[in-house]
Amino acid sequence: MRTLEIAMIGVCAALYAVVGRITDLGFTVGGVAFWPAAVIPAIFAVLFGPWTAGIGAAIGIFIRDILFHGDPLLSLSAGVTANFAGFFLIGYISRRNLDWRKIILSVVFSGVIVVSSFLVPMTFPVESGIVANLSPSDAILLFFAVVVGSMLLIAAIARFWPEWRNYGAGAVIGLGIGAAIISIVVWVYSQLFFSPSGYFRSPMSPVFIPVIFIWTFASEIPFILLLGPPVIKASYGAFPSLKPSQQPTTKEK
Repeated sequence: MRTLEIAMIGVCAALYAVVGRITDLGFTVGGVAFWPAAVIPAIFAVLFGPWTAGIGAAIGIFIRDILFHGDPLLSLSAGVTANFAGFFLIGYISRRNLDWRKIILSVVFSGVIVVSSFLVPMTFPVESGIVANLSPSDAILLFFAVVVGSMLLIAAIARFWPEWRNYGAGAVIGLGIGAAIISIVVWVYSQLFFSPSGYFRSPMSPVFIPVIFIWTFASEIPFILLLGPPVIKASYGAFPSLKPSQQPTTKEK
């Protein structure tokens, strides 16, 4: 790893932790915060590559979580893993020429896998709470709506915003994988480590799994898609050497 990449990991982590803590507004759903700061490692993923973004996001979210809820095990199991995987994928996919048939099939296949992982815990009795009126079938339908919406979003970006199609596809897939990791791990964690004095006072209802997924995805993807491209474009103008055309690239065959 080059010196520049190591330095950018530190910058990414610091910005992610500080801006994330300032802009989360203290608002959470199922323990997952409102998170416009997701755009920061997404930008680093395009400019400096998947490893820089993945590691920087993992370190940054850990720092933020310690400042917010102070539970290192929860952060390491859910936040760190999800952020590394999600932003690594954004960097990896955004730097490749995509086969769109494979991308659509990947989104569908990933959606089926995630839904299957939702079904097992959601066979447990549903507890009362803010989603008491949401049945398991309703939650799954909402999730499928997000999957279909994701495919339409990828198609729209490819059609109307072709220069950003790789970034758009990477954002949808990476954020989708990250949201799936968070939603499942947070639910499992709440079953194992709840206590009257802990972050989770009682086990979380399984209906929260797709709810957390949808919240995480829907509250972050607008910032990544709307704020990322203009910042990346401005960075290319200021530092032309960051443009992919002037970096070694790998094409998918």
